Amino acid sequence: MSVTAVLERIAEIRAGLVPPPVAAPAAPAAVGTAASFSALLQSAGAAPAPAVPGSTVPTGTGGAGLLAAVQREVGVAEQPPGSNDAPRIAQYRQATAGSGVGPWCAYFTSWAAREAGMPLGESGQGFGSVDALYAWAQRAGRAVPNGPGVVPRPGDLIVWDEHIGVVKSVLPDGRIQTVEGNSSDQVSRRVHDASGGGAIGYVRLG
Repeated sequence: MSVTAVLERIAEIRAGLVPPPVAAPAAPAAVGTAASFSALLQSAGAAPAPAVPGSTVPTGTGGAGLLAAVQREVGVAEQPPGSNDAPRIAQYRQATAGSGVGPWCAYFTSWAAREAGMPLGESGQGFGSVDALYAWAQRAGRAVPNGPGVVPRPGDLIVWDEHIGVVKSVLPDGRIQTVEGNSSDQVSRRVHDASGGGAIGYVRLG
């Protein structure tokens, strides 16, 4: 065998010993795209979360839950006006023990507090009387007498002589926004001066 033939044979053997080139991995999808996020979830064994149509914030509990409950009711009115009654107002009364048709601002706050998981009264019985409600708050250490420098918090109950509502917010100028049942025969939004329109105090539930 000639030297040339031997060299050619050696070249063939060497070529057979070289491993084939490894294919480069496919480029990942651009970071931050929906496709890459979905791919990452699938590679981790999790399916992407479906979109929630018409998502809303749940009512929840505590002061935020109380505010959410009363604000949903704005516009509920007596039927007929001046009757202290309506199908929805009858539901507010059910949050109190043994209450009949009558002025319903305390029924309304008792209902809203129960909806927010903070029922009023020693046994959660609710109140049909503002005086009885505030007396309970005093016994329970929840009453905040009104006076100079007293600023209510959103979700506090605001108490007047024979009337009660819920504090929605305090404006930058000190005026107090409220939601009140049995105000002009309905659930109404009101704005009072910094004294709360002569409020005698507040009930702090949270």
